[in-house]
Amino acid sequence: MWAAADREILAWALARGFIVVTLDADFHAMLAVSGACMPSVIRLRIEGLRGERATRIILSVLTEFGPDLERGAIVTVKAYKVTCHRLPLGGP
Repeated sequence: MWAAADREILAWALARGFIVVTLDADFHAMLAVSGACMPSVIRLRIEGLRGERATRIILSVLTEFGPDLERGAIVTVKAYKVTCHRLPLGGP
């Protein structure tokens, strides 16, 4: 799906119950503006992140925020901070 448009990726993930993992801020913005409740998105904001370290971080996020991600959330992973916001943003 590397050549797919962001909206196509979100629709594809939503239809399959998948979580999007990305380096791209556009996914968070699209979910915020649309008021969508799903799919969940994990955004990695760590420069030079590769392979095994990325896998460990993603697994850690899935463990810590699994219930939130199952219900719809956006998670941002920075070098020293991880934030999680439930979807829809600005909702109840």
